[in-house]
Amino acid sequence: MATSSTPISFLFLFFLCNSLYSSDAVELIVVNNCKEAVWPGILGGAGHDSPEDGGFLLEPGQQTVVKVPQGWSGRLWGRQGCCFDNNNKGTCETGDCAGLLHCKGMGGIPPATLVEMTFGTVQSPLHYYDVSLVDGFNLPVAMVPVGGGIGCGIASCEANLNVCCPSAFEIKRGQRVVGCMSACLALKTSKYCCTEEYASSASCKATIFSHLFKAVCPRAYSYAFDDAASLRTCRAPRYVISFCPSLH
Repeated sequence: MATSSTPISFLFLFFLCNSLYSSDAVELIVVNNCKEAVWPGILGGAGHDSPEDGGFLLEPGQQTVVKVPQGWSGRLWGRQGCCFDNNNKGTCETGDCAGLLHCKGMGGIPPATLVEMTFGTVQSPLHYYDVSLVDGFNLPVAMVPVGGGIGCGIASCEANLNVCCPSAFEIKRGQRVVGCMSACLALKTSKYCCTEEYASSASCKATIFSHLFKAVCPRAYSYAFDDAASLRTCRAPRYVISFCPSLH
């Protein structure tokens, strides 16, 4: 009896501990499917820490797991064309955060494709997440739940918007287009930024530019009040965030 009950007790404790751990943390599996290195930046929302000290390197084909607690809120974006010295200081062509490898509580300079998320608590269990082009575009990215059941959707901008960016919105390094500004960034008017008299869903509507972004990336926010078509809800234990995703 003793020899047969030992592994059963061990397995029971293993699954019990694993389920308790899973209920206290959400895993973000961050993957670089691009042909070049990506330096993800990550920023916790107000009152929340920034994991990984705010930034790290992913070579092509690499992935890492970032664990955040239930109730965590924040954003993640990709930086490209970075060069850092031995003190982890330098520059990035897109998404730069004060020239630092570890963003340490700072956001990236737009244009940058953002992955935004708010994870639920015991009292309010749903997870909310989206991919946003409100601050412009630099890299294709997707957030896909692993598990979670029916209704858990994909948030993504899988296409390279840089190849169809309006010329007035382009950010170039030499002859290369490395980013595409949003209409708000490029034109700086309340109509396109959904501010002042346009600061509500009733007054701020899709424009010709947001329609362009939406046509190319239908599962991403194209302007500030694009909630109905772009905000996803789920309750999964882990999510895959992939740069240069290949989704179908």
